[in-house]
Amino acid sequence: MSSPAATTNPAIDRVINATTPGMSPREAAVYAADIVSRSGTSFAAGMKILSRERREAMFAIYAFAREIDDIADEGGTHDERIAALSEWRREIARCYEGAPRTPVGLALVPAIRRFDLDQHEFEMLIEGMEMDVEGPLVAPSHERLMAYCRRVAGAVGLLSMPVFGAGRGDYEDRFALALANALQLTNILRDIAEDAEMGRVYLPHELLESHGITSRDATEIAVDPRVQDVAREMGREARGWFGETQALLTHLNWRELRPALLMMGVYERYLRVMEDRDFAIGAPLKLGKWTKLGIACRYLLAPPRGVRSKGA
Repeated sequence: MSSPAATTNPAIDRVINATTPGMSPREAAVYAADIVSRSGTSFAAGMKILSRERREAMFAIYAFAREIDDIADEGGTHDERIAALSEWRREIARCYEGAPRTPVGLALVPAIRRFDLDQHEFEMLIEGMEMDVEGPLVAPSHERLMAYCRRVAGAVGLLSMPVFGAGRGDYEDRFALALANALQLTNILRDIAEDAEMGRVYLPHELLESHGITSRDATEIAVDPRVQDVAREMGREARGWFGETQALLTHLNWRELRPALLMMGVYERYLRVMEDRDFAIGAPLKLGKWTKLGIACRYLLAPPRGVRSKGA
């Protein structure tokens, strides 16, 4: 049987035409690490402090998230992208059976086995990408926004906790989800203009309408001067999630969560800069290399200021 015709999105082709003939688990781990390296993600620094086994597991999880995110964002028809995400759902099932077909799937198998990762969370992450494809999300309800955050950020957080060494439990799960909400809402606020160029506005319609914005056109919303008031209000919500994350940290061993704390430090700084700008919508917000290095040193050596956590 011939392979399906190539699409305009390489991430779709990689899963639809997947094959790993002769690839070893070591080669798959290198493949996943290369995806992380090429992505330029801020999360890479936090992963590098982990032991090799834990680091490779995180690289595999991130590579999976990158692959499905590229399916949702990098082109292709609606049907092609939905089919590719459905194939990833089947690939995750194959990973749990020990028979993956993709290099990333092959990299995931050791992580799944060593850290007893929950299959449901991989499926939740795929659901989040399907929400983007079926959307695009423009002024969703607050409830739908939080359901989206649970899938695209919360699932990654819950998969990461056992890899970090924190395991699963009530405090661990609540910490992971609170931090995921803080990071995702901060990311949404940082990228309002960029998301609008892709036809997406994640700001909830309740907030938009409370400030007199009734348009459902992404570009119109992004350039409306009243969106600054909306962003300011959502910023307070993000700040509240950071506060809850810190409160939950007192019940946990901060040393087991250092990669997560590094991410928290970077995104809390993004939020602080936006607060200092009074959430003005303008040029893309970037943090310099030395700023990130300083944050990394701070959060790798001690828990957040004012927090005496279980491991302090």
